[in-house]
Amino acid sequence: MTESPHLPDEDSGSGRVRWRRFAVLTVPAVAVTAGLGIALAQGALAASFAVSGQQFKVSAKSLEGEGFVQYGSVDVNAREELIPVAVTAIREAKLNSLCQSVVTTLPVIGDISLNLTAGQKKPVEASNLFVDATQLSGDAVFSNIEIGRDASTLDKGPADAQGMQDLFAQQADTVSITDLQQTAWATNAGTFKLSGLKMDINKGKKECF
Repeated sequence: MTESPHLPDEDSGSGRVRWRRFAVLTVPAVAVTAGLGIALAQGALAASFAVSGQQFKVSAKSLEGEGFVQYGSVDVNAREELIPVAVTAIREAKLNSLCQSVVTTLPVIGDISLNLTAGQKKPVEASNLFVDATQLSGDAVFSNIEIGRDASTLDKGPADAQGMQDLFAQQADTVSITDLQQTAWATNAGTFKLSGLKMDINKGKKECF
């Protein structure tokens, strides 16, 4: 009787694979892929694109919004690593004195700052605004707020602004924030109208706050 072929664990010649070692090396990659697949299936991913490896800062003298929701979610970068974020979504928003900054460190040159400003005279207007943040501060006032609502049942924000079932969330009819400061991985909007837009590149660190 012919015996079944046997795949050795150790090398026994050129072209052979050490199967135990191969399995150990592939487990982390499989786990990451599985985690990403589960997140996709459950609608847990926030941004619809791979985020960069740099967070950026956003500030505004004031924000007025209609249709506010907030819930936990995750972003994913180009390495398919999952990044926890708090998603703030607003159906219609107006921001005064908007500032956005990001600092990049380059070899030899050092720190380079990119600064965007807008809305100094006329407010910045955004519809279906999503911000995936890790920090937010300011003085806030909400109307008809619901705290502790299931994230999958949110219905006051943009149409797609819902999180995973059983997770904590909150929503309100309107939100007003003064002296807004937030650090974020991503922002996207249906429309984003920036009046008086200005961009500057500076050597060294020059941030919104």
